[in-house]
Amino acid sequence: MASSSQKGIVITIPVLVLSVSAAAIFLFFLLSSLSSSPCTCPPSNPDSTLTTTAAVIRANGLHMQDNVLRKGINPRTRAQQLEDLNNFKGISHYEGSEANNHTALPCPGELLVEEHHSNYGEPWAGGRDVFEFLAESSRLTANSHVLEIGCGTLRVGLHFIRYLKPEHFHCLERDELSLMAAFRYELPSQGLLHKRPLIVRGEDMDFTKFGSDVMYDLIYASAVFLHMPDKLVWVGLERLVSRLKPYDGRIFVSHNIKFCLRLGGDECTKRLGSLGLEYLGKHTHDSLLFNHYEIWFEFRRSKA
Repeated sequence: MASSSQKGIVITIPVLVLSVSAAAIFLFFLLSSLSSSPCTCPPSNPDSTLTTTAAVIRANGLHMQDNVLRKGINPRTRAQQLEDLNNFKGISHYEGSEANNHTALPCPGELLVEEHHSNYGEPWAGGRDVFEFLAESSRLTANSHVLEIGCGTLRVGLHFIRYLKPEHFHCLERDELSLMAAFRYELPSQGLLHKRPLIVRGEDMDFTKFGSDVMYDLIYASAVFLHMPDKLVWVGLERLVSRLKPYDGRIFVSHNIKFCLRLGGDECTKRLGSLGLEYLGKHTHDSLLFNHYEIWFEFRRSKA
């Protein structure tokens, strides 16, 4: 009776080790290439984010409680903090021979307790909303150049400064108190001194200190033109047109454009046209944090 012989495949230990090693190396390079590839994910949906946040709040059974002083090392209101800072030169301070041992950039108590955050008549946090609206509407990149007319204490400007490359944010501001708050508190406390924003004290729409070689992608004025004579607003626009990038650059003005509308519809359009500006329309921007909206008016330079 004939018997059939079966031949098996023999794999030696060295070959097996080499095969496993090769597979591991291939898998390593595959995962590395996937992790280093740029993300092509679509931007997050704000509505989806808000829904998720609301769900997390509900899941944790959170409810808004009365805002009272909590137990801690030294619980005090803002007013009490300011009183202590003024009376005792700070919470802890040097005395005697070390009395002159202080920071190079001493900060007034009014700024340390952030009293300037109440200067706007609405929540300080709204500055982030304004930044996101303007940055998205003007399609800004980190390499863009931005000019704010009247940046105040940098309620909005801080977010632009953080986003843009160093020296790419410029501002003209007339109020000394606001400038001191910006320089001595906001920029140091936010770690943004290295961004070297060019913030200049001045009025009468004089932009000569910013140089003549910068072309702006965005110029905006938040409720500033409301407090200026119409004639001065037009002087400023005339001086800024040549500094705005043709076609792609944008000027945004908030609240109203009575400086233009008071001339009459046709006359307003003619005046803008003579400067090389074109009115693009009105936007309503809603806040995510509180029941508030702002109206913004958009212009562009229509001639190269």
